[in-house]
Amino acid sequence: MTYDLYLGDRMYSSWSLRGWLMFEKFGLPARVHMVGLYAGTMAQDLAPLAPARLVPAVRTPEGTMIGESLAIAETLAERHPGAGLWPQDPAARATARWLCVEMASGFAALRGDCPMQLHRCYRGFAPSTAVRADLERIETLWRHARSVSGSDTPWLFGGYSLADVFYTPVAARIVGYGLPVSPEARAYCAALLGDPAVVRWRREALAVRYDPEPYALELPSDPWPDGA
Repeated sequence: MTYDLYLGDRMYSSWSLRGWLMFEKFGLPARVHMVGLYAGTMAQDLAPLAPARLVPAVRTPEGTMIGESLAIAETLAERHPGAGLWPQDPAARATARWLCVEMASGFAALRGDCPMQLHRCYRGFAPSTAVRADLERIETLWRHARSVSGSDTPWLFGGYSLADVFYTPVAARIVGYGLPVSPEARAYCAALLGDPAVVRWRREALAVRYDPEPYALELPSDPWPDGA
């Protein structure tokens, strides 16, 4: 039962990272197909998958096309109930769904001002008031998740779940732009980015070079953290 998973770019595509982690972290088999997100061939590459028009997109083993990350997440959880994509506890599961939906539909300032990049950690980036508000909201949600789940692990709901998948690119933005968050939030970001699957994803991302580099800033920077 192998899925076909269509992704854009490893270095910059936050939604591609989420789509890949949904399969990789829960042991679900997928053939990965990369489309030309930055090569200008994305529409052409996705044409056979219509009406899907964005990445990630998935074709099930039966041939059903699925677009949009939340739809993919719910479909996989439904088809693989033993894989642990959502928390088992009903309250935790409802909260995890809430966090994923708010991530998918919100935090426009953070997403717009701080595009995901896994190259380096900028120094001196000045977040706007709107970005700071997004960060405060994210921390509120993360604290609420732990209060509901009672988690004493690195993950929001005890075991690794789709909530951690959806917030991994947020962690990359926080670390990559040196954004101001609490020590607790920074520790969670370090856990997400230090996960072996994410480390492997970044290593593969570094094999591709772009000229010019998308989203590059004229700011000093530090290397990406060791093990992340």
